[in-house]
Amino acid sequence: MAQITLIEAVTQALAYEMAHDDSVVVLGEDVGVNGGVFRATQGLQEKFGELRVLDTPLDETTIAGLTVGLAVQGMKPVAEAQFEGFIYPMMEQIACHAARLRHRTRGRMTVPAVWRAPWGGGIRAPEHHSEANEHLFTNIPGLRVVLPSSPARAYGLLLAAIRDPDPVMFFEPKRIYRQYKEEVPDDGEALPLDVCFVLRDGTDVTLVTWGAQVKEALEAADALAEEGISAEVIDVATLTPLDFDTIAESVTKTGRCVIVHEAPRTAGFGAEIAARLMEECFYDLLAPVQRVTGYDTHIPLFRLEMKYLPSVERIVDAAKRTLAVS
Repeated sequence: MAQITLIEAVTQALAYEMAHDDSVVVLGEDVGVNGGVFRATQGLQEKFGELRVLDTPLDETTIAGLTVGLAVQGMKPVAEAQFEGFIYPMMEQIACHAARLRHRTRGRMTVPAVWRAPWGGGIRAPEHHSEANEHLFTNIPGLRVVLPSSPARAYGLLLAAIRDPDPVMFFEPKRIYRQYKEEVPDDGEALPLDVCFVLRDGTDVTLVTWGAQVKEALEAADALAEEGISAEVIDVATLTPLDFDTIAESVTKTGRCVIVHEAPRTAGFGAEIAARLMEECFYDLLAPVQRVTGYDTHIPLFRLEMKYLPSVERIVDAAKRTLAVS
């Protein structure tokens, strides 16, 4: 079995689902002839034709509206925003229509649509090409928000997102698009949505994260292990609806929690997790919940970019702060 990157896993999932479901279509800017700005849709137009892989105008509002229209008429569109920072013009259609139609029609209509977007920093791009604003979508009822962190999870979660009857925001951490490879069988097996993945067992502190920061969290767990500290690592994967039970079970065991994300700190999704831990696990906490996040500013240009992103050192320091409280 060949080993593939995360971006290749996205392509593989799209190709599998298009081959097995004629209602699946792909649309977006440059997704056809050029195969997308990161080549996530490379070769799909040649294989499935121009009617199923559509190059659209440079107009995010139209892309979002067309996606909603296709979905309510029986198709399963997968739309691409070239970068997450370009997704703001799409929000009106996503928030006001896609996320509401099931409720508005009392279940008579659903919107089985996926919006894919390369997400996050770390590739030396300008700020509109490096944003991590997943938290803006977690406050919209009726909308799933998914962030894979590995090739295997990208493949399985994208299949599940396309098959879901409700709209899904699928943010792809581009910093790790080609960072490493793993074996991903092209067997059409979806992974469950709305489930956190425990990637590493531990007893002293729980590290909760998603997307590209899973790599740093695992490396921080290795660094802590060298000092005799056992860290459990949880990949949230689906932010909303949140599998809080898995997080609570871990924190109940360890008594300590560090939440890591690269979105700005204020009102980031980590704040929601921290608040729920206080509400539901207060008597199990042995120390205040720590957050390691981006800063409340636009992501800087590349000379300072890695200073902005959560680092292994910052995660380790936060974990030690929780352990310093007896």
